[in-house]
Amino acid sequence: MNDMNPDLIILAGTVHTMDGTPNGPAPQAVAVRDGHIQAVGTRHDAQSWGPAEVIDFGDAVLTPGLVDCHVHPVMGLDMTRGRDLSGITDLAAVRALLRAEAAATPAGEWVRGWGLDPNAFGSAPPHRELIDDVVAGRPAVIRLFDAHSALASTAALETAGITGPRHFDQAAEVVCDGRGNPTGLLLEAAALDLVLKHMPQETFQERKRRLGELFDSFSRAGLTGIHVMDCGEGTLELLAALENDLAGCGRGLPVRVRVSPWCMPGSGEADWRRLVEQVRTARGSRWEVAGIKLFVDGTVDNGTAWLFEPDSHGQSVAPFWPSPEEYNRAIRFFASQGIPTATHAIGDAGVAAVLAAFEDLPADLPRAPHRIEHLETVPDGLIQRFAGSGLIASMQPSHCTHYSRADQTDNWSRRLGKERADRGWRSADLRSAGVTLALGSDWPVAPFPPLPILADAQLRRRSGHPDEQPIVPGQALTARQALEGYTSHAAEAAGERTVSGSVTVGKRADFTVFDVDPLSTAPDELAQGHVLATVVNGLLQHCSVGVAG
Repeated sequence: MNDMNPDLIILAGTVHTMDGTPNGPAPQAVAVRDGHIQAVGTRHDAQSWGPAEVIDFGDAVLTPGLVDCHVHPVMGLDMTRGRDLSGITDLAAVRALLRAEAAATPAGEWVRGWGLDPNAFGSAPPHRELIDDVVAGRPAVIRLFDAHSALASTAALETAGITGPRHFDQAAEVVCDGRGNPTGLLLEAAALDLVLKHMPQETFQERKRRLGELFDSFSRAGLTGIHVMDCGEGTLELLAALENDLAGCGRGLPVRVRVSPWCMPGSGEADWRRLVEQVRTARGSRWEVAGIKLFVDGTVDNGTAWLFEPDSHGQSVAPFWPSPEEYNRAIRFFASQGIPTATHAIGDAGVAAVLAAFEDLPADLPRAPHRIEHLETVPDGLIQRFAGSGLIASMQPSHCTHYSRADQTDNWSRRLGKERADRGWRSADLRSAGVTLALGSDWPVAPFPPLPILADAQLRRRSGHPDEQPIVPGQALTARQALEGYTSHAAEAAGERTVSGSVTVGKRADFTVFDVDPLSTAPDELAQGHVLATVVNGLLQHCSVGVAG
C-alpha cells in the first residue's frame, strides 16, 4: 500500500465493518481520502499508509455512520413548541402541566403542548372540556404523541371557525359528539391544518436556528444521516439556507438528509409529475429530495388505522385514500419513473393493500427501493407475502416499548384485542423471513437517540427499566440485527448499498464512534453508553473527547 496517500487515518480499538464478511479479528484502522474509504486494516497496516492526519480513539468502537430511517425534523420544530407531555399517563398531571404552561405563556399567544399519550385519558375519549379550564379559556392545541391527532380548546376551534363536521379528500375527521358539536379532537393532517394555520408561526430565521441546533443534537447522539418522511412548507428553503450558512463557516450539514415529500389523496398525475421533478432536481451538498411518502392509514391509537376487522371502538376500518385504486395508480406512476416510495401502513388491512399494489406492478419497471413504514400488527400470511414482495420494512422499536405494555392494558392493545396485539411489531419474524429491516425513531413521536433504540429492539421493553416485562419477547432482534437496521439495512432502504452502510473500501467515510460495543454490550448498559464522535464525508462533525494525533 505504498502508493496510498490518505487525508486522514482513524484508529480505534475495534472497527465493525458491517459488510457481511465472515467473522475474524476486527480491523482497527481506516484510511480516508476525498471523503471515501481508501483502506481498512490493522494498526500495523496503518503504519505503511503514508503521511496523513491521524485521529486515535484508543479502545473505542467504530461502526458505519448510524442513519435514522424515519424522522420529521422540520415538522418537529412546530410540534415540539410548548410543554412536553411525553411519558405522562395521568390526566391530573397533564392538566397541572398545561396550567403551568398557560401561566408562562404571554397574553395573546396560544398555549401549546405536545407528546400527549392517549393512555392519560383512560377509557374516556379526549374532549376540549378537559383542557378549557386549565388554559383559562385561551386558544390551545395539544398534539398527541402519534403526530396524527390533536386536542384543540374551545377558543382554538372558534378562532378556526370550526362549528361542526367537515368533509376531506383523505380519511381525516373533526370529531363531533352526537349533537354535531366538535369535541376538540382532530384526526389526521387535513383536520389538524384547519386549526394549525391560525397559530402564530416562528420567523424563518428562528426556525433555521432551531433546525441547526436539532441537527447538531442528532450528530451528538451518533447519527450521520436521516430519512425525513415529510416535506412541509419551508423545508427545502430551510435546508438550503442552513447549508449555505454553514458553508460560509467552512462546514457542512452535520448529517446527510434524504427528504420524501407527501403524495396525498385528491392529487393527480400533474401533481405527481411535479413531485418527480422535485426528486430529480432538488438537492444540496448533503441534502436531497430522494423519494415520495404516501399513507394508506393513520394510527391505531386514534382509530384511523386500516384493519380487516374493527377495533374495540368499532373504528379503524377505513383506508386513508377513500379510493384505494387511486393509491394504486399513484404507486404505479412513481414506480414506472424509478422513484423510491415509502408508504405508511400500520394496520393489517393497510399492509395487505400496499403488498397487493406492488404485487400487481409489471416486472419490467425500473429498480428502486420501496418501503412500508411502521407495520404495527400483521398476521402470519402477510409476513410470507412480504418476504416475496421485495419491499423493505421500516420500523421504530420505541413505538412498541414506549406506548404499549406487556399486560396489554394500554390504549393500543385494548383497541386491537389480544390476538392482534400479540402480532405487534414483528421485527424478528420479518428478519427471519429475509426481509430488509430499516430502523428509526419517528422523532418527535419518540426520542431520537439511537443507543436506547438499539437496546429496546433487543429487550422489547424500555431500556433502563428492568422491572418492566418484555412486549411479545419473541420478536426481539439480535444486537447485530439492530445495528444493521441503522447501517447496512438503512443503506438498502435508501438504495445506497454500493455507497454506504458498511466500512468498505470505496464507500463514504461516514462513521460513528462509541465508548461501548453495540454488538457485545448488554442492552441496558448500551443504552447508557456515549457517542464519542461522528464523521461525515471524512470530516469530524462531533467529538466529545480529546484524541491522540
